[in-house]
Amino acid sequence: MIKNYRFRKTIVLSIVLISVFILSSVNLVYGQTFDNARLDSLLNYLYSNQKFMGTVTLLHDGERVFNKSYGYADVEEGIPSTTDTRYRIGSITKTFTAVMFFQLMEEGKISFDTKLSEYFPDVPNADKITMDLLLTHRSGIHNFTNTMDTSFYLYPKTKQEMADLIKSHKSEFEPDSKSEYSNANFVLLGYIIEKITGKDYADLLQERICNKVGLKNTYYGKPSNIKDNECYSYTLNNDKWVREKETDMSVPHGAGAIVSTPNDLTQYIEALFNGKLISKNSLDEMIKVKEKYGRGSFPMNFYERKGYGHTGGIDGFVSALTYYPDEKLAVSFCTNGMNYGNALLAGILSVYFGREYEFPSFNFAEVNPDVLKKYEGVFSNDSFPLKIIIKVVEGKLTAQATGQSAFPLDAENERVFRFDAAKIKITFSEDGEVLTLKQGDEVVMKKEK
Repeated sequence: MIKNYRFRKTIVLSIVLISVFILSSVNLVYGQTFDNARLDSLLNYLYSNQKFMGTVTLLHDGERVFNKSYGYADVEEGIPSTTDTRYRIGSITKTFTAVMFFQLMEEGKISFDTKLSEYFPDVPNADKITMDLLLTHRSGIHNFTNTMDTSFYLYPKTKQEMADLIKSHKSEFEPDSKSEYSNANFVLLGYIIEKITGKDYADLLQERICNKVGLKNTYYGKPSNIKDNECYSYTLNNDKWVREKETDMSVPHGAGAIVSTPNDLTQYIEALFNGKLISKNSLDEMIKVKEKYGRGSFPMNFYERKGYGHTGGIDGFVSALTYYPDEKLAVSFCTNGMNYGNALLAGILSVYFGREYEFPSFNFAEVNPDVLKKYEGVFSNDSFPLKIIIKVVEGKLTAQATGQSAFPLDAENERVFRFDAAKIKITFSEDGEVLTLKQGDEVVMKKEK
C-alpha cells in the first residue's frame, strides 16, 4: 500500500523492480567472491544519508555470510538495533500462511478447488472463488486496505468485524479474470486455516513452522515492546525520523501480522526450499506464477538469476525475503525506517553478485513542478516492447514500464533523471515530447498523443 495506508502494498511490490526492463545488450559483469566490506560500506553510506535503518542478512548454503544492523530500535531513547532486533514483516506473512495451507492440503483437509462459500458464503462471488484464486490474488475481492481510513488500523478488530468489512464491498472483477493484489485474500485464508484446525493462527505458526525449523524470534505480533527486543518504526520528515503509529495486528492477521528477524527469515526460506516444511511438489506449486503471482510468493529475479519470495510493508516497516535456488542464497532485510524505496535490495544483490555498481549520489537538483508536469505522458517506440508512463507523484517524477511497478526518478538537472538502482537514465527533449532511455543501450521514445 502507498504511504497513506497503515498496512502497505505498493512498496512491497515495487522492491522487485530490478527485473523491470533490462535492455537485451546490457553486459553483465560478475565477480567471483562476495565483497563483504563493500556491502557494509554501502549500507553504512545509505544509513548515514538517512535512507534506511534496519538489519540485513545473507545466508549462503547454510552459512551466514552477512549479518549486520544499522540505526536504532528506539530513536527517541537512542537504543540501537542489533541483529536480534525483531521487526514487523508485513506481507512476508503471506508466505507463512501459504505454507500452512499447503501442509493442510497435503493432509487432505483442503484443496485448491475448495470454494470460499464453504467458509464465508456471504462474501460476494464466494461460490465462484476457490482457495487457489485467494492464493494467487485472482478472487476479485476488494482490497480493504486501499480504502479504509488510517484510524481503522489502530484498534483491535474481531474476526467477525473483519469478515463483515470484507464482505461489505462489491467484487472488483469477475473471479479468475485477472490478477490484482488484495490483502483480504490472505486474511480470509488465515481464518480458514484456523477453522479447519480449530487452533489460533499464532499457535499454528509455532507448531507448523517455527518449531519445525528452529525459528526463535518469529511469532504473531502484538503491541511493540522495546524490552522484548522489538523496535518501533519511523518515517523521515524534515530530515528527522518520526515515529509511526502502530497497526493493531488483529487487522492484517494472515496477510501481515508476523514479527521476525532477517536471521530467522533466511533460515525459514532456506528450510522451505530444502523440503523441511512442504513437499517439493507443493513448493513447485507455491512458486508457480500465474500472470503476476505465485501462491503466497512472487518472482524476485535479479537479471538472469531466478529468485522467489515476498516483500512486506506495515506502518513504517519495510522488508524483503528472497531465495535464489541455483545459488543457494537467501537474502532478507527488515527495516524500521525506509527512505530508499526500491533500491535497497538491488544494491545488496549487485554487490553480492559482483555487478558493476556505483554508490548512488544524493545531491539531486530541484526542478520546478511546472517543468516536471510537462514530461507527464505515455512514451513508446514501435521497436521497443514496453511503454513508459511518466507521472508526477507528490512533487517527484516517476516512471513505470508496462506491467511493472512505478519507480522514482532523481533529477540531475531539469532534463536528465536517474534511477541508480537499475542504472537507468532518462533524458527529455526541451519540449517534453521525446525521452531517451539509457540502460546499456539507448532507446528513443515519443509521447503518445
